[in-house]
Amino acid sequence: MLTRDDSALEQISNRKSVMTLFNDPESIFSHMVRLVLFEKGIAVNICDVDANDIPEDFQEINPYGTIPTLVDRELIVYDYKLIIDYLDERFPHPPLMPVDPVVRAQFRIALYRINQDWFPLLDNFYSADAKVAKKSKDDLVSAILSTTDIFKSYPYFLSEDFSMLDCIIAPLLHKLNDLGIELPRSGNAVKDYLKRVADRDSFKASLNQIDFFIEE
Repeated sequence: MLTRDDSALEQISNRKSVMTLFNDPESIFSHMVRLVLFEKGIAVNICDVDANDIPEDFQEINPYGTIPTLVDRELIVYDYKLIIDYLDERFPHPPLMPVDPVVRAQFRIALYRINQDWFPLLDNFYSADAKVAKKSKDDLVSAILSTTDIFKSYPYFLSEDFSMLDCIIAPLLHKLNDLGIELPRSGNAVKDYLKRVADRDSFKASLNQIDFFIEE
């Protein structure tokens, strides 16, 4: 069972047998990691960290000062992509990546394209230039809508089963309204997908108190 402890930074040395996640409650990338943790039922101590006010002693754990950061005994993992890959290999049941190497490669290609085409657009959402911000949001909507056929064809992204792809995509889709983005009617398949994911116990458990559901 996952627990939350805001004093974990001070207590980590006394809890080496328990994995610790340094988590930004407002970060989509931290949400991805939490979703993987809850999907697999991994015991972990969650320590919330304000990404805009990183404690000085956190540098002793992660010299880059990035969140999320995972500490598992003597191992410290920084990047969210490395964290979720590590968790899936460290705790193989249930697997979140396909066993078949061809299908697994297809999943990784999809993940690569999402990381290349979707997430960089987030950097400009809060640009002081309104035109830049609007274009980034419009481009993200277009990118998401371009995958509508996939959402129509499977209950989960590219799969009959919940996978790592969903752990990456669902937190972003969940935040669309919060980011000032509303999908048009042509994106109803995407909305239906998100409702299915939102009904999963793991997704409900992964939410912070600042997260919310948009009722249609």
